[in-house]
Amino acid sequence: MSNSSSITEFLLLAFADRRELQLLHFWLSLGIYLAALLGNGLIISAIACDHHLHTPMYFFLLNLSLLDLGSISTTLPKAMANSLWHTREISYRGCAVQLFFFFFFMSAEHFLLTVMAYDRYVAICKPLHYGTLLGSRACVHMAAAAWGSGFLYAVLHTANTFSLPLCQGNAVDQFFCEIPQILKLSCSHTYLREVGLLLVSACLAFGCFVFIVVSYVQIFRAVLRIPSEQGRNKAFSTCLPHLAVVSLVVSTGTFAHLKPPSFSSPTLDLVVSFLYSVVPPSVNPLIYSMRNQEIKDALRKLITR
Repeated sequence: MSNSSSITEFLLLAFADRRELQLLHFWLSLGIYLAALLGNGLIISAIACDHHLHTPMYFFLLNLSLLDLGSISTTLPKAMANSLWHTREISYRGCAVQLFFFFFFMSAEHFLLTVMAYDRYVAICKPLHYGTLLGSRACVHMAAAAWGSGFLYAVLHTANTFSLPLCQGNAVDQFFCEIPQILKLSCSHTYLREVGLLLVSACLAFGCFVFIVVSYVQIFRAVLRIPSEQGRNKAFSTCLPHLAVVSLVVSTGTFAHLKPPSFSSPTLDLVVSFLYSVVPPSVNPLIYSMRNQEIKDALRKLITR
């Protein structure tokens, strides 16, 4: 390949070479995808239909479920189709679209998780100001800022990545199109510009993580000062699901992109990328509904209807 203009398609990394294993991957992925659709769909429906859940915390949870649906729908269906039809191809335009939407949903989710940490901080540390600081208009503005920031980041990175000349072939060492894998195909030093943008994004993500950690330090200090055990348990029950989701997203994403080169292999990279791109959207509904009685009651009402 002399340059990117001659590339009409990319070859994604296959989960397996044997036909039996490809079909097994298809059925397992289909089960995970349907479970994610069902779980996030039930969360969205329960929050939308139950007026008791029309609060800032559940409004942000609804947005998180929408982002989870978007992110898993960006990567998994194409991987399932390739396994089912025994192919690896994705068109140049399809790769750009997939990269854009994956970066969009993942970036917006990181911003939204930061907003959700602020929501829990205000609810527990400044309860008298909760209605003022997190009114309906403020919640809409914060959610829109998370979605809008993710969109702008995705536009910037996608346009910059696909403006690079590509001359190292068209094989992507990943089961979906991802910026670091596309950069490996570049034959120009201009790829350092995109690397710089990724570093800026990583610093911003680290800043969000520090904000979440500081917020939870203040939250736990406030919770431990609550005199009644019932009050402490109630406060913890509203914080632990969000903290578990943050831990899952950060741990899988960090290990996927910052693991030592000695630990790198095509099989391990494939498994790790599957963990951080597919597992969080699938298990987030389970995490939020496991210890949340309000969600359980709303889901019970929704199902009985």
